[in-house]
Amino acid sequence: MAHAADTITERALELARLAVIRRIITGVAVLVSALVQAFLIQAFVNPAGLLPSGFTGIAVLVDRVTALWGVRIPTDLGMLALNIPLALICWNRISKRFVLFSSLQVVLSAAFLRFCDFKPLLDDQIMLVVFGGFISGISIAIALKAGASTGGTDFISLLVANSTGKTIWGFIFAGNCALILVSGAIFGWESAAYSIVFQFISTKTIDSFYHRYDRVTLQITTKRADEVMDAYIASFQHGISCAEVIGGYSRERMYLLHTVVSTYESEDIVRLVREVDPGAVINVFRTDNFIGGWWHGHVDEPVPTAVPDPSKRPAREAARQRRNSLMQDDGR
Repeated sequence: MAHAADTITERALELARLAVIRRIITGVAVLVSALVQAFLIQAFVNPAGLLPSGFTGIAVLVDRVTALWGVRIPTDLGMLALNIPLALICWNRISKRFVLFSSLQVVLSAAFLRFCDFKPLLDDQIMLVVFGGFISGISIAIALKAGASTGGTDFISLLVANSTGKTIWGFIFAGNCALILVSGAIFGWESAAYSIVFQFISTKTIDSFYHRYDRVTLQITTKRADEVMDAYIASFQHGISCAEVIGGYSRERMYLLHTVVSTYESEDIVRLVREVDPGAVINVFRTDNFIGGWWHGHVDEPVPTAVPDPSKRPAREAARQRRNSLMQDDGR
């Protein structure tokens, strides 16, 4: 049974290496995410008077404020008006596939809001907040795990990260707080308080299901360091270091390999190491912070086995050949 499961997994990973399969995965996920988001706004957010975070929250707030003045700007039009110019700005500055699929998510969400009519499923305010927050997190996590997003602040944060290497989540959080304050001042502080709980639950749900940018450290003890490093470098883009050590029990010479990777890639790396050296001992532990050069990987790929960057292969291959020549000169 275990062998059959491994065979199915390997076959699925082989198919996932095909670009068309990866695009289909992302497209289906974006469609589902958009449908869930439209359902969320109509069945939970609007009935409970809640305010989502980011650009969607701005669009919802503009819809409600303009409705008071008798000239309503619907949420779907607001989402498009806010996201399309930003997508055009980001087109040549971040991954085009990421921008394209994220924009598609926004357009589909707006279309579902326009043409679908989802009725509220619950009539209790607390239940609307709790389940609405969970559904909100799920809709965002689906898009993120497939290599897309729900647009808005995701565009801005990625653009800034690529340009400066810094994150602006603190500023985004401050912006969401300001949005809630404006909503509370206009529509009442009770709905603002519920919106805070709603956004908190949504954020915690995303954290539970989306771990691509979490980092772990792998410490690999092996007697076949060269083979493991060659296989690792050929498949992944992160650096790896090697130190010679002595086994405390056997007193034999071994090698300790050290690398920091994303949790998104760690399972594939462990599988690769075990294939090269079944006797390797691998220690995996969480890395809270990492200072130095870091390859973030392609954000628009839904599976880690498709991530390796072909443009870096020639340089890495040349480095491997230089290392092999040095080892031969050194008598190894």
